Amino acid sequence: MQQNIQTELNFSSTSAGEAREAGREETEALSTANDPESPASTNRLMEEVCERENMKEALRRVKANRGSAGVDGMTVGGITDYLKQHWPAIREQLLNATYKPSPVRRVEIPKPDGGVRKLGIPTVLDRLIQQAVMQVLQKQWDPTFSESSYGFRPGRSAQQAMAQAQKHIAEGHGWCVDLDLEKFFDRVNHDKLMGQIAKRVGDKRLLKLIRAFLNAGVMENGLVSPSVEGAPQGGPLSPLLSNLVLDELDRELEHRGHRFVRYADDCNVYVRSERAGQRVMEGVTQFITQKLKLKVNETKSAVARPQERKFLGFSFTAAPEVWRVIAPKALDRFKRRIREITRRAKGVSIKTTIEELASYMRGWRGYFGVCETPEVLIGLTRWVRLRLRAAMWRQWKTPRRRREALLELGVRERLANNTAGSGLGPWYLAKAKALSVGLSNAYFKSLGLPSLFEDC
Repeated sequence: MQQNIQTELNFSSTSAGEAREAGREETEALSTANDPESPASTNRLMEEVCERENMKEALRRVKANRGSAGVDGMTVGGITDYLKQHWPAIREQLLNATYKPSPVRRVEIPKPDGGVRKLGIPTVLDRLIQQAVMQVLQKQWDPTFSESSYGFRPGRSAQQAMAQAQKHIAEGHGWCVDLDLEKFFDRVNHDKLMGQIAKRVGDKRLLKLIRAFLNAGVMENGLVSPSVEGAPQGGPLSPLLSNLVLDELDRELEHRGHRFVRYADDCNVYVRSERAGQRVMEGVTQFITQKLKLKVNETKSAVARPQERKFLGFSFTAAPEVWRVIAPKALDRFKRRIREITRRAKGVSIKTTIEELASYMRGWRGYFGVCETPEVLIGLTRWVRLRLRAAMWRQWKTPRRRREALLELGVRERLANNTAGSGLGPWYLAKAKALSVGLSNAYFKSLGLPSLFEDC
């Protein structure tokens, strides 16, 4: 992929090289050259954004992420040909601070707990430029962020956040201040955000570009509405900007000596008593409201035992043995999704159904497989197999077809005859011996159905 991009597109130019050299000489002449946020290292960032290797990597990532088209209808597949023709002009606009982003396309995604999450989908070209900007800024900003921040950071994950929360609880901080920021991405104040960025970025062209992305507007039902506040979810730059906004919260929590874990706008503070939790809730809520100009959702925030709350899809058992467990709502969502897939099995082949199940189950296992209750994973895997057995029983429809299918699967004739003629329902018969023998665990494994726990 990278070789193809390199041969198809020439992101380099003589002027870019001269600009980088000038920037390098200027940086080396200053005593603050080793400071990643000194003016010398931040006032020529646009040249770094447009630098060939950075743009190649941004293009690779945008293509890998795929995603839908923006308001201009251009797909990810069409961006290479577009850049072949227009990149020199685009680069000139970026370096001259005249580039104007397109409005984002509004998309509403249902939330697992109800309601919708509003995403703003930038055009593929804007996504490419945002990605290039993000890569440059992330290298400088990420090392300065809090050790207790885990969301959208290289080398950090939700699983690491869970492990840190678990450690706090195991060390005796058995009460949780669960903070939920209400419509965080919609409420970010642009002026305050740009002020924070300006403390770290000296290149006025880049500041103007980021402001343009924030103010690009939203197209909905053919009409463009202005963006007066908020950081629209959906662009590559938004997660980094959200971490910058909430870095101020992290620093305040550290200054107060709290043990906490934050993943994006999901923040839990761990304390030793309910009384301490109430004090923290009151003080932190006041800070978020007055200093950050954001709002805490009082109905979703609470001071409670960690086992009574969910964090990133997980919960915890009570001390002395603090274990990571999958939250009930996450289990419900898993079962709901499996039911959707297996209900559709009536009209498609079992191979197609298992392929869809396998894709979902592998992704789910990759995230929730770190739980410390393997019996739950074993039980879910068995339940999926039962759903498949019931679905296949329905597919066979008639007693004659069911008998023939069971015999083909190696079930003894007498058992196949008795089961095929049964008037009991599919779910009951899914647990019967004939289907357990004919549609065995090994049979489903041979068709590509994964297990959520390797030993089951």
